[in-house]
Amino acid sequence: MLEPRVLLVIGTTSQKGSTRVVAKEAARLLADAGCAVDTFDYEKTPLPLFNPETSWAAPDFAALKARVERADVLVLCTPDYHGSMSSALKNFLDHFWKEYAGKLFASVVGSFDKGLTVHDQVRTVARQCYAWALPYGVTFSDKEDVQDGTATEAFRQRLTMLARDVRVYGALLAAQRRADLAGTDPGFMARLRK
Repeated sequence: MLEPRVLLVIGTTSQKGSTRVVAKEAARLLADAGCAVDTFDYEKTPLPLFNPETSWAAPDFAALKARVERADVLVLCTPDYHGSMSSALKNFLDHFWKEYAGKLFASVVGSFDKGLTVHDQVRTVARQCYAWALPYGVTFSDKEDVQDGTATEAFRQRLTMLARDVRVYGALLAAQRRADLAGTDPGFMARLRK
């Protein structure tokens, strides 16, 4: 089975929040499950606010675009801010569109209230960009799932389930996406053939 390439996005600029702790644990579990993991972190790769007039010509954009294009799966980690994804995650997502087509999205949301609207927003972005999304997301809260800067065992089990599904369905979709791009069938991905 193909080893899916995962781009894990830490969708926060906070250095101390639990989203960063959870994202690092998710990256470790994805690697343990057999995924090749690349982590986008605002701390290491600053990304200016998206501007359609200048962003695509920015000096660092080509390198980031290559990372997104290499990825088979995007695992998006974000805090729930007022029932919405963080502005940092939205800013990342706004920089791309067709690069997401045919890929798998998975969401991990820090929320005190289930994070359902945030998971739905991630699925909406996936749908609008012709990507696939896992039919569920993983939600965590500081009080129950992250204690003393560490993910609890119960929460780690939920992340392990997500990592397994990302590996399995990410590999299936990646193989089909590659076949569709290389083939001659009239599927949707034919629009992106070079």
